[in-house]
Amino acid sequence: MTVRVPYSLLLALGAGLVTLLLTPLAARLARRAGAIALPGPRHIHREPTPRLGGLAMAGAVLGVAWLARALPGPAALLDPAPLLGFTLACVPVLALGWMDDTRGVPPGAKLVVQACAAMVLTMFGYGVPLLTNPLGGSVATGWLDVPLTVLWVVAVINAVNLIDGLDGLAAGVVAIACAALWWAARVHADLYVMFLASLLIGASLGFLRFNYPPARIFMGDTGSHFLGLALAALSLLENRKGTATVTLLVPLLALLVPMVDSVLAFVRRALSGRHVFQADSEHIHHRLLRLGLSPTAATWTLWSLCALCGVAAGVLAQLPRAQATLGVAALAALLFAGFELVERLGRRGGGSPPAA
Repeated sequence: MTVRVPYSLLLALGAGLVTLLLTPLAARLARRAGAIALPGPRHIHREPTPRLGGLAMAGAVLGVAWLARALPGPAALLDPAPLLGFTLACVPVLALGWMDDTRGVPPGAKLVVQACAAMVLTMFGYGVPLLTNPLGGSVATGWLDVPLTVLWVVAVINAVNLIDGLDGLAAGVVAIACAALWWAARVHADLYVMFLASLLIGASLGFLRFNYPPARIFMGDTGSHFLGLALAALSLLENRKGTATVTLLVPLLALLVPMVDSVLAFVRRALSGRHVFQADSEHIHHRLLRLGLSPTAATWTLWSLCALCGVAAGVLAQLPRAQATLGVAALAALLFAGFELVERLGRRGGGSPPAA
C-alpha cells in the first residue's frame, strides 16, 4: 500500500478544523458543568478559565477517524480492530477526566481507571510482545506482555498529565511527539500509525488556537488523559511489527522530556516523605519560571527540547542497536542533569514564578 503525504495532511486539517469548531462548545459546557480552573498558588493564570478542552480534541480525533474509515480512501482499507479498541479505551478515560475536572478524583481511582483502559487496548492487540535485545535478537515477553503494556500506558498518561502546567505546553509536546512517530511510520510505510498521528497532530494544533498563552480554555484532565492514552496507543502500534530499532525507542525519545520530569517528580516526593501523587510546584516548567522566564518563553523552551528529542529519535533509530541504546541512555542522563541544574539555579536565584 502506498503511503501518501497529502492524505495525512488532509486528515490533520480535518481534525484541526473540527477541533476549532468544537472547542468553543466545550468551553460553554465547562462553564455550565462548573469545570472551571480558579487562580491559585500553583497556577499562573489570573482569570477563572474553563476546562474540558480535551472533549473537543477527543471528538475531533475519533469523529474524523471513523469518518475516514467510512469514506473511500486509504483509511477504508485499515483493520478496524485497533481503532475500535482505542475508541473503547477512550470511554473510561474521558469519563475519568470529566469527573476529575468537575469534582475531583482520588489518585488511586485514577490509576485503576487508567489500568482498565490499558487492559481494553490489550484485548484488541495492543502490547509489547517482544523486547529488542540491544546486543542482537529479540526476547519474547510472554506473560509480562500485559503488565508491561499497562505500565507503559499508565506512565505515558501521567507524563502528559504532569507536564500540563503551562498554557499550550502539553498540546505542543503531544504534537511534536506525534510528528516524530509519523515520520518513523512513514519511513516504514506504516499507514495506521501515520493515520492516527496525523489526526492527533491536527487536533493538538487546532486546540492551540485557544490554548496558546494566554489560554482561553484548558484541556483539563479530560485532555491530558485522552492525549496520554492516544500517545501510548500510537507508540504501541508503531512497535507492533518491530519497526523501531529498539522497542519503543521513538516514542520514548519523543516523550523523554515529560517522562524524565515525571520520574524526577515521583522520586522527589518519595524522598521527602510525601505521597507520590501529591501535586507540587517543582516540575521543570515551574523551575524555568523561577529562573525568570515568561510562561511563553518557558513553553517554547520545552517545545524546543522535545523537538530535539524527536529528531534524535529519528537519527538513533537508524543506528545499530547497541549504539541506539547508549544514545537513549545518554540523552536521558543529560536531561536529568539539565533539569537538576535548572533547579539549583532557581533555588540560588530565589525567584518565584511570574504571574501570567
